[in-house]
Amino acid sequence: MKKQASLFAAFLRREPVLCASFVLAATAALIVRPKAALYVQAIDFRTIAILFSLMLVIKAFQSQNFLDYAADRLSRLCKSRRSLYIMMAAIVFFSSMLVTNDVALLTFVPISILIFKSLNFPSERLIVLETLAANLGSAATPMGNPQNLYLFSRYNFEAKEFFFLTARIAIPSLLALLALALFFTKKDSAKPDTIDPKLFHSKGVYVKINFKTFLYAANFALCLLAVFHALPFWAMLLFTIAIIGICDFRLFKKADYSLLLTFAFFFIFTKTISTLPEFSAFIQKALSNRLSTYIAGIAASQVISNVPAALLLSAFAKDGNALLLSVNVGGLGTLIASMASVISFKLYSASEEGKSKGSGGYFSAFTLWNFIFLALLGLLVYLSIK
Repeated sequence: MKKQASLFAAFLRREPVLCASFVLAATAALIVRPKAALYVQAIDFRTIAILFSLMLVIKAFQSQNFLDYAADRLSRLCKSRRSLYIMMAAIVFFSSMLVTNDVALLTFVPISILIFKSLNFPSERLIVLETLAANLGSAATPMGNPQNLYLFSRYNFEAKEFFFLTARIAIPSLLALLALALFFTKKDSAKPDTIDPKLFHSKGVYVKINFKTFLYAANFALCLLAVFHALPFWAMLLFTIAIIGICDFRLFKKADYSLLLTFAFFFIFTKTISTLPEFSAFIQKALSNRLSTYIAGIAASQVISNVPAALLLSAFAKDGNALLLSVNVGGLGTLIASMASVISFKLYSASEEGKSKGSGGYFSAFTLWNFIFLALLGLLVYLSIK
């Protein structure tokens, strides 16, 4: 009995959002008691299929060292600590647009920690900068993060309209990240700033290019076509399953099934609870205008993270523009506002530097700069759509 309890506690710590989504869906089902058909109708299978396919394709490219190779090649160009800060932040910012913010951080934070350890530089500030870059860069594209992929489909955005909206986050945030990188790397006579390129990855990183590479590239192209409604999602899904099955069946084990289940549970919860007239009327009234929708998206993201906030509020919010921008800006702020932020926190805490210094300094720096960015970008983005 104790063993089962400890296993359950460990699962709860590992998957708190999944557990919360299940509890919400189960509670709503017990209260409303809907017909069985509603559960199937509630789930947005198109979003889940595209998200699943993108997960597999990204894992496929990771298995061929594409991101590691890019980071290795680019980092060798850096001659100073400042140029390394700017280069790594830029890599994370732009790569997160294609491979999602969590994958960008899982890939580049360990590389950054390794580089800075070899240079005898503290990596704390760089990881904070990269986390901001991942959350802000991923806001620019539909495939940058799960909530964008869902909202793109939910509100039937045109590609031009979507990118015009998200540019209001991406452009000023890129400038703000550059300013922060310059601030973090102010000249300090007590600390060396020049870098010996020979210290970078002496063994080198090599990319694997073979017939699988071209199949994965074709698969990624089909995923993009499905995202932009140029290809039926079921055709894309069948192609993905076939390609991954042929090329590397083990990749199926690496998909984030807990995230897919979280989406399914939240779909059921929001659909079920929206059938209650009183609750639906109350939420719709609370989200009756652009400002209230924008504030609600940011506030909800701080407490339950931006993906669940997008799923929950989209069932009631009519202003898709405000909701899209709010949950992306809302990924800043608290540590749990974006699950990608939790990833980088865990990676830093588990590093040699994090263990020796403790994670308190990182958490303080993360919170300070995230709320500064949230306040500045939050106001700037709202004024741009008002």
